[in-house]
Amino acid sequence: MAVRILSVTPGSPAELAGITADGSILSINGEPILDEIDYQALSVEKTLTVLVRQGYEDRRFLIEKDEWEPLGLSLDETEAMKPRHCRNHCLFCFVDQLPKGMRSTLYVKDDDWRLSLMMGNYVTLTNVSDSEFDRIIARRASPLYISVHATNPEVRCRMLRNPKAGKLMEQLRSFKENGLEYHCQIVLCPGINDGPILKQTIDDLISLWPSSRSVAIVPVGLTKHRDGLAQLARFDRDSAGQLLDLVHEWQEQCLRELGTRFVFPSDEFFCLSGREVPSDEEYEDYPQIENGVGLLRQLEHSCRESFDYLLPDRRPVTRKKRILVPTGVSAHSFIEQLYRRYAPESTFVDVVAVPNRFFGETITVTGLIVGQDLIHTLKGRECDEIWLADTMLRDRTDCFLDDITLEEVRTALNRKIRVVPNDGESLIRALWEMEE
Repeated sequence: MAVRILSVTPGSPAELAGITADGSILSINGEPILDEIDYQALSVEKTLTVLVRQGYEDRRFLIEKDEWEPLGLSLDETEAMKPRHCRNHCLFCFVDQLPKGMRSTLYVKDDDWRLSLMMGNYVTLTNVSDSEFDRIIARRASPLYISVHATNPEVRCRMLRNPKAGKLMEQLRSFKENGLEYHCQIVLCPGINDGPILKQTIDDLISLWPSSRSVAIVPVGLTKHRDGLAQLARFDRDSAGQLLDLVHEWQEQCLRELGTRFVFPSDEFFCLSGREVPSDEEYEDYPQIENGVGLLRQLEHSCRESFDYLLPDRRPVTRKKRILVPTGVSAHSFIEQLYRRYAPESTFVDVVAVPNRFFGETITVTGLIVGQDLIHTLKGRECDEIWLADTMLRDRTDCFLDDITLEEVRTALNRKIRVVPNDGESLIRALWEMEE
């Protein structure tokens, strides 16, 4: 398999050796290049023999460079490089619960260990062949992010509705034997993988430490678009509190035995139960932040540090301003307290919980608020500005998940709208009128 070379970095070892962008790379040190993972893993050595096809001729380039110095090639996408699709039919799959008529890319389910390595995507490993599994080990792909859900083979096969899902512990043990590390997640479905099944899962993952670095527990998310799908229960205030009690016991055990709390519940459990979010210290180095574990505390901690650093003299803001801040129902109380603590006295902030009519009111996170729900909830409210968290918009776009644009929301509400990055420093700078 040959992968076309798109460009060669000027002054790089590849250009100095004579490799040009009109060819395709075949192998490095005798090993074939199937994708970006192979290229990155094999090109770090100091001495490289690079086989390149230029026209009808295969040429070998002997390259000496510093170890870890980039070789300098940018590769084209091939079929092998395209994201691999999920082969599961999970009982709780969020994509299956999306309303019809949305953008086609939103219905794509990826399950690609390469994206797990490069971007932190969670994968199930059910679509990995034996030869591909060997390649994961050979390429030292670590850390990976693995959707566990249950280590009991029967329960995991039932949850993923895939007969290949039952060999996970064998795969995880093999990773440990070969020195690979991984972070794990459990989507908790009441009555299916909680209770004794959850205890077995946690015990099994603890047994794989230190290869198994951390475990996130997140509640199953259920939209109103579940016609024809499995009947699943959701967490409420009491069941969320009971889960947090269990996690606290495991954390104390792991802290004593492993030196880490190891098991981390997502923020939603604290919001559901009405309990206070743990301290910054209790999240350790936030290993599961992308899973919604510690987002609220990290934001508060960042606000506090930024406030102390940026405003040592507490200079006043005299211009009066009314700000409207829409947020998800679950985080409303926390966000309201945050603004109350750090806003200037001259600034009135109205934090508004936005019920999710698009996905269903059981979906309560800020990142899934859509344009039409913003319009419905905020229409007619008086303010000088509306501030939106950037997590509501699809990455690098001005569109919400319902394809309504920021400009359409601005026109419908007839208000000035400001998008504020979801970090403490940006929030403090916006509140105190400090330009970036």
